[in-house]
Amino acid sequence: MAGRSPVRGRQSLFMASSLDEAVSALADGGGGAAAFAGGTWIMRAPIRGEAPAAFHVGLGRIRELTTIETGPDEISIGACVTHARLVAALTGQRQFAGLVGAARGAANPAVRELATVGGNLCAAQFPASDLIPALMGLDAKIELANPAGAERVSVERFLEMRRTLVPGTVLTRIFIPRSGARSAHARLPMRKAGDYPVAIVSMAADLDADGSAHDIRIGVGSVEAAARRWPELEAGLTGRRLIPSEAQKLAEGSLAAFNGRDGIEAPGWYRLQVLPVLVRRAAEALLSS
Repeated sequence: MAGRSPVRGRQSLFMASSLDEAVSALADGGGGAAAFAGGTWIMRAPIRGEAPAAFHVGLGRIRELTTIETGPDEISIGACVTHARLVAALTGQRQFAGLVGAARGAANPAVRELATVGGNLCAAQFPASDLIPALMGLDAKIELANPAGAERVSVERFLEMRRTLVPGTVLTRIFIPRSGARSAHARLPMRKAGDYPVAIVSMAADLDADGSAHDIRIGVGSVEAAARRWPELEAGLTGRRLIPSEAQKLAEGSLAAFNGRDGIEAPGWYRLQVLPVLVRRAAEALLSS
C-alpha cells in the first residue's frame, strides 16, 4: 500500500486520513508505533504499569473503519465502530443477539461510547473481552491490512498472531456470515472486578423445529488468559435437543478442558465453577430469542 508517512519529530500522535496513510505511518514507526482508536485501553496503560508506545497513529478519521455495512451474505463492521454504535445497529436481529448482549454489557456506558471493536480485539493483555467470545460464536473473520496487502483470518487465528503482527498491520474490519443461527451471551460480573466479567459464555446455533441444535459454536472468555472455543461441549450438544439443564450437566462434565486463571478479582477455581451455570443461562436466552 502506498502512503506518505508523517515527519514525526516530537509528534506523539499522528491522525491518519486514509488507511494507506495509517499503514505507512505504522510501518515507518516499526515496533515503537501503535494504532489509536477509542483510547480507552491505551489511556489506562500507566495504571497497568505499562510504558506507552513512543508514537501513536490515530484511526478515527478513516471513514471506512467507522461504518457497518449490511449485505445479503454477510455484514462487515469497521474496526473503529464503538460498542454503543454496534448495539444501535444490530439490536433486534436474532442472529446477532449474542453480539449485541456482549457489546451492551461491556464495561460501562461512558466506555461503550468510546471503546471500539478493533481496540477490544487487539488488547492482548485483556482476557475479559466480551466481544471476542461472541464473535467466535458467529464464525467471524478478521481483516488485516499491512504493507503487503490484506488478508482475512479467523478470530482464533488472530488471537494466536496478534502479539507478533508485522509493523504496519491494521485491523480494518470484522466480517460475519449471515445465517439462520440464533445467538446468546451470558456473563458474570463482580463489583470488585470493575464491571469486567469473571467468566463469559457466548453461544450460537441453528435450531430445528424440535429444538435440536446444529452448527453450534461456544466461545468462552475471561476464564483463561485468552478466549477460546469449547469443542468438547459443542460436540456433546450437537444433534440433540437443546435443554438448558442438560447443557449445564454436560458442561459440568467437560470442565477439565479448562485451566482457570487466578486473578485479583476471582480465583481460577471459581471461574470454572460458574461456567456450567452460564452455559445454562446462554441456552435459555438462545431458546427465547
